[in-house]
Amino acid sequence: MSLDESLVPSPQEGIGFATAWPVRAGDVDPYNRLRLDAVARYLQDIAWEEMQSTFFHRTDPVWVVRRTVIDVVRPILWPDRVELRRWCSAMSTRWTNMRVRITSERGGLIETEGFWINLNESTNMPTRISEAGLAYLAETTDETRLRWRPWLTDAVPPESDTDLPFPVRATDIDQYNHVNNAMYWQAVEHYLIDHPKLVVGPHRAVIEYIAPVLARQHISVRSRFESGDRSGDPALRLWFAVGGDTTTAVRIGPLPN
Repeated sequence: MSLDESLVPSPQEGIGFATAWPVRAGDVDPYNRLRLDAVARYLQDIAWEEMQSTFFHRTDPVWVVRRTVIDVVRPILWPDRVELRRWCSAMSTRWTNMRVRITSERGGLIETEGFWINLNESTNMPTRISEAGLAYLAETTDETRLRWRPWLTDAVPPESDTDLPFPVRATDIDQYNHVNNAMYWQAVEHYLIDHPKLVVGPHRAVIEYIAPVLARQHISVRSRFESGDRSGDPALRLWFAVGGDTTTAVRIGPLPN
């Protein structure tokens, strides 16, 4: 897949692991829109629930996300209740694309996909998924040769006076001593305040995690708003950097046709 392609549809309606909960007041912006950082937390929560409801918490307990794609087809507004359904759309022996469809009782629809890597607990390196795990993931996909291909490959612009610090709080750090992946979306929401039209209609938000950020490291954010990129659509691009090295890249623009 590439940046302009549609996400892989479900091979069969109703498949995968499902859960549901109400949208909380702390998940939305002043206009009651479900924020992107809340969506990212929802993706973590359903992944955790599925792991605890299956054997994965014993056989393959450590996963990290390398890329998250969030396609907001129809926005979800508070108050509402969401149902999340999660399934594997492509896999290899060490990583997998996990799709999550979020629907709401009032007609909201958000399609997502995450590139998840299975890690060895001792070495923190990619490791082979258990045989039971491979069989489980293969129940919803025939694609077993998934490879990592970055979507966000544009060169980082030079440093400028518009770069902003992104303070890391103690509550941003997860159990691996990294900045939790959902926390980056809070900075994204901060920049979207100046570009509200990007999230009024259907839009795609993509984030790629290039390197982890540890506690006490200092992050700066570089931003560029493009009134018309290669496809002729506006786009907001962000780069998170530590010591001059890019750790995370983000792009938000209209949903591809």
